[in-house]
Amino acid sequence: MNAFVLNRHGRMVFPSNIIPELDFSTMETLEQLDSVIRRDFETKAPSGTEILERVRTGGYATRYDLMRDMALNLFWANRFSITMYEKRPTRWRDLPRSRSDVFLPVLEPWEDGEAKVSGVQQAYPQLPSRWDSPCEDRVFEVLFDVFANRRHHASTLPAVKPTVAEFLEQPGNLTFRLPDYDPDYPVYDYDDILDVDEDVPELTALHRWAMVLHNQYPWERSKVELAAAGDLRDDDWVVAFHPRDKEVRAFLRRLRAQAAPRHAPTARESRPPVRPYPAVDVRQRFDVLPRLEALAAVHGDQACSNEDLIRNTAYNWSPMSAEEISSKTGIEQRRYSSLPLEELALQAAEAALAKAGREPEEIGAVLVATCTSSRLIPSLATYLCGQLGMHQVYAAYDIIAACAGMPYGVAEATRLLQEVERPVLVVCVEKFSDKIGNVRTSRMIFGDGAAGLVVGPAPEGAGTDFDVMKTYASGPASEVNSILWPNPEFDNNITVFGPQVKALAGRYLTQMIEEISALPHPDGGEGSLLDSVELIVPHQANKTMVIGLAERAGLTADQLYFNIERVGNTSSASIPLAIHDAVRDGVITAPLRVFAPGFGAGAVAGYAVMRVDPAVVAVQSAPVPQDGASAPAVREPNGSAQGSDGVQEAFG
Repeated sequence: MNAFVLNRHGRMVFPSNIIPELDFSTMETLEQLDSVIRRDFETKAPSGTEILERVRTGGYATRYDLMRDMALNLFWANRFSITMYEKRPTRWRDLPRSRSDVFLPVLEPWEDGEAKVSGVQQAYPQLPSRWDSPCEDRVFEVLFDVFANRRHHASTLPAVKPTVAEFLEQPGNLTFRLPDYDPDYPVYDYDDILDVDEDVPELTALHRWAMVLHNQYPWERSKVELAAAGDLRDDDWVVAFHPRDKEVRAFLRRLRAQAAPRHAPTARESRPPVRPYPAVDVRQRFDVLPRLEALAAVHGDQACSNEDLIRNTAYNWSPMSAEEISSKTGIEQRRYSSLPLEELALQAAEAALAKAGREPEEIGAVLVATCTSSRLIPSLATYLCGQLGMHQVYAAYDIIAACAGMPYGVAEATRLLQEVERPVLVVCVEKFSDKIGNVRTSRMIFGDGAAGLVVGPAPEGAGTDFDVMKTYASGPASEVNSILWPNPEFDNNITVFGPQVKALAGRYLTQMIEEISALPHPDGGEGSLLDSVELIVPHQANKTMVIGLAERAGLTADQLYFNIERVGNTSSASIPLAIHDAVRDGVITAPLRVFAPGFGAGAVAGYAVMRVDPAVVAVQSAPVPQDGASAPAVREPNGSAQGSDGVQEAFG
């Protein structure tokens, strides 16, 4: 459910944003479920009383605002039935009385329901249209048909419904009664919902919401009433609730077993190390000097624009426009891949080897930096070895350093060079698009992509492409846990806690700038190591945030290169993808010194001050949609633009 699909209009759609589903395999207690439900449904949903009050006080500016509240209210009223149960109209005489997995909801009449329905019905035509009056009228017709025939009060619904036997213990219990039931009552097909394509992105999302809510009541709603248990007749139809899948069944069994909740241990207060860790001067520290032989990139083949996000607005998102997403993040689009993570990594590895002119048997070690692999055995690195035909390497393993993956990878490759004295393949790869679910902040930021680097031993008498390296990790537990995946509290989707991320990024960026400002010019020139830097290519976390943090650390925005507005945040792949794009776009046209800082999940960070020669970059042509795996198209840089002097002028 979490992956994206393309509908028949070629529009990107996220099914998990439209059809609420929770991963019950992660839930142990009702308290945990209640936390998820309240966050996803209640905090955004107005009650019927609140809707009526806003109607009476002129609280709605447009028809869209009113309809959005109606939809959120209906999602709240269906919060458990839509996530836990399948509704099956059944004749009362045919309903099992003793099964433990067949339930009947106990309902209470909707307080002042007639007044709330009447208020909405009278208010809608008096409000101005927000964008498209005919479209809004169509959506209102679907929504109001559900809203107007709602019978029950929402706030008293329990997650665990009574079994039929438990329902019958109280003759006064009320439940749905249908005088008849048509199994062919029209509902919207899954593809119908995906294929909605209104001119206004916000109305596309709202129309889909209305269709999903319509499908929650697939019967003649105007004839439904609440009937007491003692008044049900054999030919009456009732709405039986059945667990929607085996995970819900297992969750209900766990509740009956009353398993004790697990409590996470309390973290100790973080304390700084007994002495600072110095940056690694590559020339002084290592005998085998590293050289960047090749860098290749693989972008996602599908562009997901900010408008695409708004078309896929989930029921639990706060209102936000495409322009606001751009303002908050600096991102206009993010790129997603239709390929699995393994194929992305393989394409990047093959392209890097081809650019370096290296055969697989020449490679001494393979390192994969990723935080989105679900592959544990074999590791992604060893999987690549097998796919590339490497009969034996000295070492192959994955590095989970998230957004510092590239600095960690080249630092580890340099250490391995001392032992193997042959090239190390480093692949930085991420696929976030199928791990986001309906989490708004994550969907705004993350993208997919991969990059391959070949770090080999410099020839005898030649210098290194890497001046200084440094890695860091840890901090306060709140920063260590600032980005989580999988996160049971967010239905196992990746979640970002913004203030904590900003705190760790600011802390590390300030520390990095102070460190390289105190180091000497690597070529013996005047000034510091920072003064020798010609271009800063930071981890592409959030353009707005990084610029603000960089300015606080004493840098200026024109010293930084960003490609995040076109590709999103690709974590470990973000720095090498940005270097590739800087070459492709003519920002880097001659060898120059780059400062590449990364920081992120786990409170990890790292940087490399390195020489980037555009001649070693396999420049990928503009990404195009593809149906299957294929090697990335590459072209050589044309070298027609200015050299590093021009970059210095452009970037300060």
